[in-house]
Amino acid sequence: MAFCNKNVPSSSSSSSSSSSNHFPMLGLLSLLLLHPTTTSSPFASAIRVVTIQKPTSDDIPSFREAPAFRNGDSCSSRNIDKIQIVMPVDANYIRGTMAAVLSILQHSTCPENASFHFLSIHLEPEIISLINSTFPYLNYKIYHFHPNRVRGMISKSIRQALDQPLNYARIYLSDILPTDVHRVIYLDSDIIVVDDIAKLWRVDLEDKILAAPEYCHANFTTYFTDTFWSDVNLAKTFEGRRPCYFNTGVMVMDLDGWRKGGYTQKIEEWMVIQKHKRIYQLGSLPPVLLVFAGNIKAVDHRWNQHGLGGDNFEGKCRGLHPGPISLLHWSGKGKPWLRLDARKPCTIDHLWAPYDLYRSSRVALEE
Repeated sequence: MAFCNKNVPSSSSSSSSSSSNHFPMLGLLSLLLLHPTTTSSPFASAIRVVTIQKPTSDDIPSFREAPAFRNGDSCSSRNIDKIQIVMPVDANYIRGTMAAVLSILQHSTCPENASFHFLSIHLEPEIISLINSTFPYLNYKIYHFHPNRVRGMISKSIRQALDQPLNYARIYLSDILPTDVHRVIYLDSDIIVVDDIAKLWRVDLEDKILAAPEYCHANFTTYFTDTFWSDVNLAKTFEGRRPCYFNTGVMVMDLDGWRKGGYTQKIEEWMVIQKHKRIYQLGSLPPVLLVFAGNIKAVDHRWNQHGLGGDNFEGKCRGLHPGPISLLHWSGKGKPWLRLDARKPCTIDHLWAPYDLYRSSRVALEE
């Protein structure tokens, strides 16, 4: 089920071009760069019930209306030029989602060519109203992802947040989205884009299903347990491939190829094995690695400066990796809006703050 918001011009926001009004980030980026990072199955009876709390109106924050970003004269309105972006949205992460959407529009040469597809467990009227009031001109649809699709296949991981059904929705995009959506960029909610998203959209997938930055220097063996590597048959999974870690929070996906290859079922098969053998600890990431690692189109690392949320246990502060940046990703336990609200921000969180549209009660009173 999908709900659509028409592309209605904003009556109260002032128009601005994508090339103007950029947030002043370069000075802080330069400072941070001086401090790089420190480093249906036969098993269906084994069901783990995940409780999904329905959000209340008190859980859903209020946001300022974003400015309207318009296409320049050089932008085409043809459907072929539409950039399809998929993001999850829920009450806990919607503050991050709103900031991410603003950053994408802010830095796009042709912002009206971006079409958003939001995935939600709860199709709450408050969430839809919130998107409409924050981005009244946004071209988007919101889709219901039912948690029963993965109930019984989710295994407990090292962090509770990783066990939420919505984290697995990216595996089902070929089923959820209409068949006329052939290719998408999938983005997590804890990202900020500081470059034109069209550059990532135009990546040549060649014959691959996924494109993402690869990190071949990472110790790939640590993403799976000793049980996996000690099993001769399981350890053969990567024969003929040079598997490298990649982060599933930023991916370009060929949905037509995904559908033809039956990749959802292949990933589900690994999730069933995990339920019985505990071959990994990191939620929805490892089964995707098992299917795709060593067989994706590698893109520049600038498109996923990941790990800014620190580790999965404590979320300690980290700096930036050396090199150019197009996308900042607060993967890990620490989320910038939580650290800022607690008045214990990391230096890196100040790069996220300019995109925060959250309207606090203090700001509302001042207005």
